[in-house]
Amino acid sequence: MANSIDKRDRAALFRERIALAMTRAGESQSGLARACGVDRSTISQLLKGDGARLPNAQLVAGCAAALGVSADWLLGLSDRPELAADLVAAAMTMTRAPRALVDETIFGWHQEAAGYKIRHVPTGLPDMLKTDTMLAWEYGPSLGKTAEQAIGASRDRLNWMRASKSDYEIALPLHEIESFARAEGYYGGLPRDIRAAQIAHLRGLYVQLYPSLRVYLFDARRLYSAPVTVFGPLLAVIYLGSSYLAFRDTERVQAITRHFDGLIREAEVSSREFMNELDRIEAQVA
Repeated sequence: MANSIDKRDRAALFRERIALAMTRAGESQSGLARACGVDRSTISQLLKGDGARLPNAQLVAGCAAALGVSADWLLGLSDRPELAADLVAAAMTMTRAPRALVDETIFGWHQEAAGYKIRHVPTGLPDMLKTDTMLAWEYGPSLGKTAEQAIGASRDRLNWMRASKSDYEIALPLHEIESFARAEGYYGGLPRDIRAAQIAHLRGLYVQLYPSLRVYLFDARRLYSAPVTVFGPLLAVIYLGSSYLAFRDTERVQAITRHFDGLIREAEVSSREFMNELDRIEAQVA
């Protein structure tokens, strides 16, 4: 809202908004007067006056605090009645993250962002692009029989990708796919037949889904990224391990989007070259 509003109009807007806030809060003139430490007649004058005079800052702040709204909103300086702390809390939330993506929260985020580009830096190979045997090997030790849930969630996510109109860009550290190919580090002990089947599965999916699915490989020695997903202009989520840190304010979503775009610009392997990279790691596995 523009701040060049006429004083008389601002005063009228103040009266309108304080009356609305009192109605929403179920607050009476007497109750508001007690909360602000003034006479009831003072509140009555605020509501019934027709001039250009506004109350002093202390009274405006008292009314705002008592009614649970922002002073800026009462004065017509903002269109959002929420308190600043409430706006921040709504813009950033922390959600529990299961070991496997079997919860409905992240799937709901994908559905919410249907039609928008989804940018993703996974912790490893993306679950939705893995074979069932790969998922069972990965999640079996920590989840036991519920590894089947991880498999089901992966299928749901892949089916959603196929049916939705969203483009998916995935940025993956180059060393991650090389460690997979050599069964090193996190992938230590991963049988060769599972690795070979995974590469063949990934190749088939990429042929089928490209260019709506694009995978880039970046050098983590030059550029680092925490696991993060950007759901169009709506939401950016950072994966902490036991929880997701989700941002909905425009400034942070744009900042994390710029970070992802930097990974893409500096990628060692572009999305067009990714199939060649699959050929290379397939040779290592063989």
